[in-house]
Amino acid sequence: MQSNIVNLVTPDSNIHHETMQSIKNTLNQQSQALTQLAENISIKEYTQALALMNDCLGHIIICGMGKSGHVGRKIAATLASTGTPAFFLHPGEAFHGDLGMITHNDVVMLISNSGESDEILKLIPSLKIFGNKIIAITGKQGSTLAKHAQATLLIDSTREACPNNLAPTTSTTLTMAIGDALAVALMEQKQFKPQDFAKYHPGGSLGRRLLTKVSDVMITHDLPLVSPTDSMSNVIMQMTQSHLGLAIIHNNRKLIGVITDGDLRRALVNGMELQQSMAQDMIASSPITTPVTISENAQLQQGEDLMRESHIKHLVVLNDSQHITGVLEFFQ
Repeated sequence: MQSNIVNLVTPDSNIHHETMQSIKNTLNQQSQALTQLAENISIKEYTQALALMNDCLGHIIICGMGKSGHVGRKIAATLASTGTPAFFLHPGEAFHGDLGMITHNDVVMLISNSGESDEILKLIPSLKIFGNKIIAITGKQGSTLAKHAQATLLIDSTREACPNNLAPTTSTTLTMAIGDALAVALMEQKQFKPQDFAKYHPGGSLGRRLLTKVSDVMITHDLPLVSPTDSMSNVIMQMTQSHLGLAIIHNNRKLIGVITDGDLRRALVNGMELQQSMAQDMIASSPITTPVTISENAQLQQGEDLMRESHIKHLVVLNDSQHITGVLEFFQ
């Protein structure tokens, strides 16, 4: 019977070496191009571009064809998610009716490495009629696009990583980096905080932590509440039933202390007779875990940060009257 097992062929070592060298060369070339771009940027042009974007009363509209279009979509998405209203507009679709999406309050960013892309240049007359300011990202200082822009950000790439110097590679990397640099600079100018970021990412874990209150997720049922005169047997039973590993000593919902698994172990080591003891005896005989509390109105992120700093997994939650309302549990 013929075996169905396919023999795996080990690649030729020379071919493998050449491939890895090619990958390293490409990464090094793009790294060097980014360093060169950072060293050669025009402060005047970038300042003008940032001023136009920061003062924009409408949207930043990104246009680009081909690979520049793909990068443009990413730039628009990054801007929109970091507090700068933006969207991508396909230049071909714009020329056939979608120009109606542009208002006079918008700033338009046109991307073309050559600065002579026909679909991009066709938009310029209409944009001038509308009164839109133009930011150009291009590799050609004297190009038609650069001549009609209020701010020109040069890609400054002499050669693509492509061995034929044809496929957009280094130029698209630089374009994307320029978009990221503008977005970050705008975030800093607007003092864009994590709470602001969460507003645009409500479905992510960051959004959940920053927009969710402690009261939304705290445990409120079957709390391990015990009175100071409860027997330690009852305390242990409450701790076991709650699966939280702690018991909360209270008086009319006013917090007195917290007994944890660790406190029990230390009490046993110190020779305490738990069967003959009450919860208040734990407080009197040895220092038990100091209760760490949080307001039910606090943000979930504050609670998680507090638990990390205190190296604990639970917080006692209090309302404005300092009454116990729940327990916040830390989840990785």
